[in-house]
Amino acid sequence: MSVSNFYDEYTKQQFQKGIHIRHRTILKNLKEAGLKSDSRVLEIGCGIGTVTHLLAKATPQGKVLAVDISPKSIDMARRFNQQFNHVEFAVSDMTDFERPEKFDFVVLPDVIEHIPLEQHPNLFKVIAKHLHPKSVVTINIPHPLYLTWVREHQPELLQVIDQPIHTDELLRNTYAAGLYLHKLESYSLFSQVEDYQWIVMKQRLVPEKVQPKSKVDLKLQDLSSKWL
Repeated sequence: MSVSNFYDEYTKQQFQKGIHIRHRTILKNLKEAGLKSDSRVLEIGCGIGTVTHLLAKATPQGKVLAVDISPKSIDMARRFNQQFNHVEFAVSDMTDFERPEKFDFVVLPDVIEHIPLEQHPNLFKVIAKHLHPKSVVTINIPHPLYLTWVREHQPELLQVIDQPIHTDELLRNTYAAGLYLHKLESYSLFSQVEDYQWIVMKQRLVPEKVQPKSKVDLKLQDLSSKWL
């Protein structure tokens, strides 16, 4: 079975689960990372459009472009989000993705663990072409150690491709594409152990100018240092 066909069939499970805590946690984390009502968002691996639905509600003055490898998923996502005029869907595996616009946020919601590791360098190069200097790339993935446990003890839960994404490999591929790690947080969602990671990346750009702190900030800093 091809990857595309697997996810055509996987739509049934996604529909049964609907929007749940993982999707809402991703939206919460996106807002903390700076998502605004007018943000332009590229969502990669949208499935049937559950996270897309939350993104659309959060960006009424913005734009959401959601892509997925599964044609059936995209059809369902369109129907699920038909009330939103600022949302667009496209079938793509991202290998030859090309758009004229730049996005404020690129969201990868539990998708890169399902993309073969050898394709990651090109994936992040393609993403980098669609960023502006202040763009934010966000990644939600299963914690690699938790996913390793699942592979060993509950392999029936795995999808057609479901590999642990260790930080060293992720950083090697993203750094080569001009990104740097801004934030990485491991957190617990469905298990007593940390089962997910939230990652924020930005473009690796050296600032042209560094503004000094204001006199008020410097004075407060000086006063606080006297108490240390």
